[in-house]
Amino acid sequence: MAYTLDNLRTDIRNYTEVSSSVLSDSVLDTIIKNAENKIYRAIDTDESVFYATSNAIVGNRYVTIPTDLRAIRYVQFKDQAGNQYYLEQRDTSFMAEYYSTPSTSAVDIPKYYSNWDETFWVVAPTPDKTYEITISYDKEPDTITDTTSTPAPATTGTYLSNKYQDLLLYGCLVNTYAYLKGPADMLQYYQQAFNQALESYAIEQIGIRRRDEYQDGEVRAQLNVKPPSS
Repeated sequence: MAYTLDNLRTDIRNYTEVSSSVLSDSVLDTIIKNAENKIYRAIDTDESVFYATSNAIVGNRYVTIPTDLRAIRYVQFKDQAGNQYYLEQRDTSFMAEYYSTPSTSAVDIPKYYSNWDETFWVVAPTPDKTYEITISYDKEPDTITDTTSTPAPATTGTYLSNKYQDLLLYGCLVNTYAYLKGPADMLQYYQQAFNQALESYAIEQIGIRRRDEYQDGEVRAQLNVKPPSS
């Protein structure tokens, strides 16, 4: 069963046997969002991949970062003739040195990019023409606690709440028992359950989903079976 925000809150209270007088909606929303963030930061998923297009401005080496960006995957430029090519990522020290050298400071076709700060990334050389930019990046994921957007994930669910309910629930229960300072054995139990669910989630997200059986072969897992004692 897919989770809505209300159903998830109810299950957390039922599993812990703690009422809303202690686990209020606001407390649970914080617990849920922290569990979501823990999962999203632990595993790279296709669900978080997003693509955005914009234009490089002639003579301007800085490009505004999308507001929902977590990490850039790649940057692709397209010139006015339709030719496409990828920029190579460099660190900011490389860019600073590049632009401090007069012989490389002229405008030209950009070859490199770097994360400059939380608002901009920078390209080098400075664009000599208008180029279409395609950015592939990891975006900020939806949270089931969001009740303001249309449609609201609180009622329609998210990728996690619709497909991986056990992982989300166990993550929330770990956070809840830690918040309640509950029994250590229960915290340990749900931590183990969460770790197992996270491992299977990782196998699917960065394993099976990114393999091709024809090219890579069928996925095989080694079973830890002890030989019979003699």
